[in-house]
Amino acid sequence: MCALHGGTHSPDCPRDPGRLQRLELQVPRGFALRGCRPNKTLQMEKIKARLKAEFEALESEERHLKEYKQEMDLLLQEKMAHVEELRLIHADINVMENTIKQSENDLNKLLESTRRLHEEYKPLKEHVDALRMTLGLQRLPDLCEEEEKLSLDYFKKQKAEWQTEPQEPPIPESLAAAAAAAQQLQVARKQDTRQTATFRQQPPPMKACLSCHQQIHRNAPICPLCKAKSRSRNPKKPKRKQDE
Repeated sequence: MCALHGGTHSPDCPRDPGRLQRLELQVPRGFALRGCRPNKTLQMEKIKARLKAEFEALESEERHLKEYKQEMDLLLQEKMAHVEELRLIHADINVMENTIKQSENDLNKLLESTRRLHEEYKPLKEHVDALRMTLGLQRLPDLCEEEEKLSLDYFKKQKAEWQTEPQEPPIPESLAAAAAAAQQLQVARKQDTRQTATFRQQPPPMKACLSCHQQIHRNAPICPLCKAKSRSRNPKKPKRKQDE
């Protein structure tokens, strides 16, 4: 008897045994609960394990990249320190060259003044010696006898020595390498800024710096990298005046 309908169970009654059997036949036994759940769970666990492994590798690579960048910064600082040291050295060399030139000019002025005085002294001494000989007196000693250096030969020799320009020593390999690396970095930066140009201009004529051996503009008076004065390997010889 059905308490809800007051008689036998209807097909739609929840307590109808036939309805329960019909529902069990429509859904395969254990399909939803025991068939699909283990496969999805296993697939999820595999993806989870791969995700953890990939994330650990990502964190490790981030740490390595940070260390690489720190090392690169240290290397760039060391390189720029060498380049700055090289620039300061060449700045001191330029100052010393100017000081030497000024000293040479002062010495040449003193040399000419001393030579003129020597030329004025020589005829006067000869005249005085002649007068002393007429009086029966001995001649006075020459300047070279009193002071060996007071002679025209000494002045000529000293002038030749003063005017010789000292040879600049070769640049150390470490500083040259630092200068080359700095120039390559500058060239790379310039190339990056010119990538948007529609055409490439013809490069200017270049020459090698005699100090740092890097390529600079042919007409540059001073090397932009090491600040050394640019000297021509084949200086122009002065034209000789033609005999009239």
